[in-house]
Amino acid sequence: MKGAGGWSPLISDSYQWLEVDLGERTKITAVATQGRYGSSDWLTSYLLMFSDTGHNWKQYRQEDSLGSFPGNSNADSVVQHKLQQPAVARFLRLIPLDWDPSGRIGLRVETYGCPYTSDVVSFGGDGVSGLMFRPSAGLKQKSKEVVSLEFKTMKNSGMLLHAEGQHGFSLSLELERGKLLLLLRQASSPSPEPQRLASLGSLLDDQHWHHVALEQKHSHLNLSVDKHVERIHIPLLSNWSIRQLSVGASQRPNFFKENFHGCLENLLYDDLNLIELSKHRDPQTALQGNVSFFCPEPTSVAVTFPEHQSFLQLPWSTSLPSGTLSIGFQFRTWNKAGLLTTFDLPQQKGVVWLYLSEARLCLQIHKAGKKLLELSAGSALNDGQWHSIAVISRLGHLTVSVDKDKGGVAHTTSPVPVNIDNQIFFGGCPGEGQKQECRNPFEGFQGCMRLISLDNQLVNLIAVQQRLLGNYSQLQIDMCGITDRCSPSHCEHGGVCTQSWTAFQCNCSDSGYSGATCHSSVFEPSCEAYKHNGNTSGYFHIDVDGSGPIKPQLVYCNMTEENTWLVIQHNNTELTRVRPSPGVNQQAVRFQYSAEEEQLLAVIHQSEHCQQELSYRCRKSRLLNTQEGSPFSWWLGGPSPGRVQTYWGGAHPGSRQCACGLQGNCVDLQHYCNCDADRGEWSEDSGLVTHKGNLPVRSLVLGDVQRPGSEAAYRVGPLRCRGDENFWNAAFFDKETSYLHFPTFHGELSADISFLFKTTASSGVFLENLGIKDFIRIELSSSTQVVFSFDVGNGPLDVSVNSSIPLNDNRWHRVRAERNVKEASLRLDELPVVVQKAPADGHFHLQLNSQLFIGGTASRQKGFRGCIRSLQLNGATLDLEERAKITPGVRPGCPGHCSSYGSLCHHQGRCVERDNGFHCDCSQSAYSGVFCHTEVSAVFKPETSISYIFKEPFEFSRNSSASPPSLHSTMAPKGEDISLSFRTTQSPALLLLVTAVRRQFLTLLINKHDLLEVRYKLDSSREAEVLRSSGRSLADGQLHSLHIRRLTDSVSVQVDQTPREEFNLTSYGEFLDIRALVLGRVQGFEDLDPDLTRFGSLGFSGCLSVVRFNSITPLKAALLHPDTSPVVISGPLVQSSCGSAASANPYAAENTHRLSDDPGSMGSGQPLVNAMKTDSVLIGGVIAVVIFVVVTILAITARVLYRRKETYRSQEVKEVKQEDSQDFHYNNQADSQNVSRENPKEFFL
Repeated sequence: MKGAGGWSPLISDSYQWLEVDLGERTKITAVATQGRYGSSDWLTSYLLMFSDTGHNWKQYRQEDSLGSFPGNSNADSVVQHKLQQPAVARFLRLIPLDWDPSGRIGLRVETYGCPYTSDVVSFGGDGVSGLMFRPSAGLKQKSKEVVSLEFKTMKNSGMLLHAEGQHGFSLSLELERGKLLLLLRQASSPSPEPQRLASLGSLLDDQHWHHVALEQKHSHLNLSVDKHVERIHIPLLSNWSIRQLSVGASQRPNFFKENFHGCLENLLYDDLNLIELSKHRDPQTALQGNVSFFCPEPTSVAVTFPEHQSFLQLPWSTSLPSGTLSIGFQFRTWNKAGLLTTFDLPQQKGVVWLYLSEARLCLQIHKAGKKLLELSAGSALNDGQWHSIAVISRLGHLTVSVDKDKGGVAHTTSPVPVNIDNQIFFGGCPGEGQKQECRNPFEGFQGCMRLISLDNQLVNLIAVQQRLLGNYSQLQIDMCGITDRCSPSHCEHGGVCTQSWTAFQCNCSDSGYSGATCHSSVFEPSCEAYKHNGNTSGYFHIDVDGSGPIKPQLVYCNMTEENTWLVIQHNNTELTRVRPSPGVNQQAVRFQYSAEEEQLLAVIHQSEHCQQELSYRCRKSRLLNTQEGSPFSWWLGGPSPGRVQTYWGGAHPGSRQCACGLQGNCVDLQHYCNCDADRGEWSEDSGLVTHKGNLPVRSLVLGDVQRPGSEAAYRVGPLRCRGDENFWNAAFFDKETSYLHFPTFHGELSADISFLFKTTASSGVFLENLGIKDFIRIELSSSTQVVFSFDVGNGPLDVSVNSSIPLNDNRWHRVRAERNVKEASLRLDELPVVVQKAPADGHFHLQLNSQLFIGGTASRQKGFRGCIRSLQLNGATLDLEERAKITPGVRPGCPGHCSSYGSLCHHQGRCVERDNGFHCDCSQSAYSGVFCHTEVSAVFKPETSISYIFKEPFEFSRNSSASPPSLHSTMAPKGEDISLSFRTTQSPALLLLVTAVRRQFLTLLINKHDLLEVRYKLDSSREAEVLRSSGRSLADGQLHSLHIRRLTDSVSVQVDQTPREEFNLTSYGEFLDIRALVLGRVQGFEDLDPDLTRFGSLGFSGCLSVVRFNSITPLKAALLHPDTSPVVISGPLVQSSCGSAASANPYAAENTHRLSDDPGSMGSGQPLVNAMKTDSVLIGGVIAVVIFVVVTILAITARVLYRRKETYRSQEVKEVKQEDSQDFHYNNQADSQNVSRENPKEFFL
């Protein structure tokens, strides 16, 4: 370097190279280049090759993918590259890729490193060659043992190392198809097959040196192959150490199919050099078989076809008789298709193609465009292994074989003599304009070949390289450049990696993840997130850490209440009777959850609140005893295996109390649990465990169950959690110079970033992290564009998404960005994802070192003004709120969600703001449910009647718990807005009646012609006006919807989705003093027209749904709030979905029984249980009689109190849990969930 002169070849093309002999094997750490002195000749990029012998070259790659090195920009400056992994070699070769366009190739080179010394041993292929080592008895057992070596193998399979130790355990390192396996064998195991602990490396049969180290410390094993490491934990080996080490061949030949054939270098056991010991015949070592202390080099020469345009042309001359042919070669590839070889038959008798198709070997003979012959053999030939091919033709018989007949063979009689005209092509054909008689209808071959033989004579590929034989283009001779892009695999979360010669692909099917590397989860992190996507109750997969290591899990999301509950079941949530076992003083019960340990803990951690019911039913079975004595029973909760807890559900942790002790209402005030009173009648201690650190409940240990007369039952409910602290974690940035900073983001190979934002500003940086050269940034570049920018060393790259609507509308917008080794992607809201492919042969490690800035930049310029929420980086949520509390210019939290989520409230539901989210108030809607989306429907029979009483002030004043809707506040002036759905086969049939004190009324009915009639009587002195719809039959048993709207004298009627019909009334006014709205049978109204009275007496048979009269919802009031609404119900009324697709949620009508309200527990004197060992027996007969008498007295008393009621409610009336606004106050006691009622009531109006 820096001297005069330099190397410059006579011809400047890509077939030139400069080779340097360092004189001995050297550990090379850096390479520097300069141009030729005083000239315009220099390299701008080059490839770097290494070799021990001057043959079998290996290309050096940075970051496993970057093959080329940047060169010089002039002839004088020095460009040095430090090698990430030092290379050991004697020979160095630089191959020019590009040079100064105004000059020629010119080069001065300097290498940096130090001499490399080693001890080498080789094992012949006789199957018995090996080295044994037995540590001397005087060696002190160490806490850590390390075996390390370098190896070079001639075969792709064989036993490399076998270590035997105590207790019959042994470890083996075995090569299998070019991979290194770590296997565990146990002498006492019934299976002869070993246990596979790890698999590392690939293509290890490339006849280059590979480093292996096996480190054992107690029960931990670290296996490293080259620079890849895998860590394994094996408790069985905690006290294990090596007693005998076999290398190359084992003393147990029945264990192994093949032994090692190749060379070892620097074989070390801890600090002992075993090769040096064996050279000096140390008694700890022994050699057997064909062993020598040098490494013979392979004689075969490989050639690489890196491009589809690569080809090798060889001349053909033979001394064999006509019609006799022999072609042989070996190849390895990842591609399923490609031309292997082709040649013309003499005298224009056709062309032969030997090619790969769908990873099978195929041979075709064509003549004049017609297929004369086709053969195929082998399968899965794109596995990267070496496969041998032979094509033999003799006396008109053609044979094609794969792997010496082991992989398949095909025979046939050839219709024409198979011979080569004058030349043969391998891999492909020359390009157009080359004037070569070569046709290739297939893809060119990409892979390696070696041992090419024509008529049993090996082709001298070095002569080809020197242009002394044949011709070639775009070949790499004397090397095999195959790389395994699936080892290690960049496919995450169980994605399956497949590859071609130039790229890899990930199959993410059934993994729950998506993207080019299966990095990003396709599931939401919580039930809260699913709710805000507009989903309703059901089973959902959630992924609590997004792209993190925790797997998705299936949970139930109960969205029937204002809070969204996540429910995780275990193997026994029923009330279960304790059956003591003879001779066992305590009964232990363990619970297995449907989620894995890390999933459970993650759900509990991210939830705002979690709870689990813990109940104990007892008779003469004490629970905790006293605060001073040892507890009879306890439970384990928290992270596995759980910590002992000596309090019960409903009490405080560590209190040694039950809920009644905390509330001071235990049956015996000297004790803190009802069961500790030790009484002969049934008692109960139950409540909720809410301390998240003690959840979930893992097991129960129940003690006082062995005494005569002792009986008990327990129930541990499912784990229920609500809220998502990550989903609502937000910060507001009110200045362009304000920001939050966090530790450096580490996403070297895969990085995903997701968040929500809302703003009124038109631009600003959401996130930025810098490195020395690399960076990553996401910003709002304009009011309609979000840009994801980064640089991993290949130059800045931008991925942008444009929105058709402004993004500064102060509504929440979601951003999801991902960058991996294959591509970068950006998605905004539900717009299509934008993808930018990564360079095929470039840098891919993202190297950052500055702090991570959120909401701004290090320069305090272009900061973001607005809200950022739910920010996740690689599945980890950043706590913006906590950091915002201590940062000027940033406030924790972001109010105002209805502007974004208010559209989720359907059917006149009203969005109500909450600190963390929103709530749909359905009090003005005929629907129920979390989004006012659930139909409220009922089946009517002829005798069913619902009367909604509007105004009787002298009676209504007696019920202070609720007030009727004001007539003037709920009625539009001089008009009505009515909607309902129905299904019936009855005609005529009265659907709805509204009556007023002044003989005014409005009716909706189906006439005898099955058509809709709307009758208005607004003027008591005139006849009712009849408006008849001209639609089709409505008494056809199908579901129909009606919408009637009146404003003064204009009435519009719409049936289903048909066009509206417009009518005009001859008289108009408004309803004054509306008395009642009636659904079903009409009775007690004597001032109706005679035909209406007749229709009303028939009742209605069918189903009514979502009935709304202005803001009044009479059917909803009757079904959901009968005790607090001014409704009178008579006859059977059964809730139904009316056959609509939008049926009610399964949780809505489901009874969640607690121990205190189990309908089977009170009648028999014992809980309804699942017996642990035998069937339950009847107990508590006397208590049953007493309870029966009490219930009877209460029923008679209730009958007397409500005897004035003229109608009754059928036993078929079903209730649903409260789902709407708290404007309705009703009894939510445990017994209110009973689905059947027979209690007549009188409503004081």
